[in-house]
Amino acid sequence: MKSKIVSVLMAGSVCLLATACGSEETGGKDRGNAKALPSATVLPQRLEKPPTLPDEQLQPSPAADAPFSENLAYELRRKTRDMARAVGSITAECPKDLESKSGTRVTCKTAFEGLEVEWDVSIGEKSAFSRNYVNYTATPRQGILTRDGVARLLYGNYRDSIDYALCNDIPKAVLVPLDTQSKYACEVVSKGKKPLGYPQPVRATDSGPRYY
Repeated sequence: MKSKIVSVLMAGSVCLLATACGSEETGGKDRGNAKALPSATVLPQRLEKPPTLPDEQLQPSPAADAPFSENLAYELRRKTRDMARAVGSITAECPKDLESKSGTRVTCKTAFEGLEVEWDVSIGEKSAFSRNYVNYTATPRQGILTRDGVARLLYGNYRDSIDYALCNDIPKAVLVPLDTQSKYACEVVSKGKKPLGYPQPVRATDSGPRYY
């Protein structure tokens, strides 16, 4: 009987079935060596609270007799959506002749709204809890940052205290280095407060955007 993949993580050990399935201030003479303070900057892009991300299965899903490569590609599509934290067109492709042999290393590709990401995939040993499953790792070479994903992060983190968020023109979706401060930054403005003008950088991780 053919089975499907049941779980996967981004860059850790995971399992899937082995069978198919302004101004600066420098101070006076007494403080001539003091470091300049950064100028406050009020960012131009206002992010409102986005709708809840639909909790639904990606379509199309693999058929019951789908080969191993299609099941892996489906899981990478799902994880690409987790990374983007946004609704959009997602495709994925792995080598069609891919088998669940331990030690196999391949490159798969996914695309979110046309933005392509390559994944380094390593097939591991059979799972200890079932011989029908195999461990593997899948690591994206780049990150995807989305405007809606950042908004969901900020409104989710600050919940009732946030009035709105200001950012520096984050595109609808953009490729950025993974786990590295991007050139995009945001400031959370609390209810009843005004922007202070000191934003924090945002970054892409394999499980969604981060704000620090």
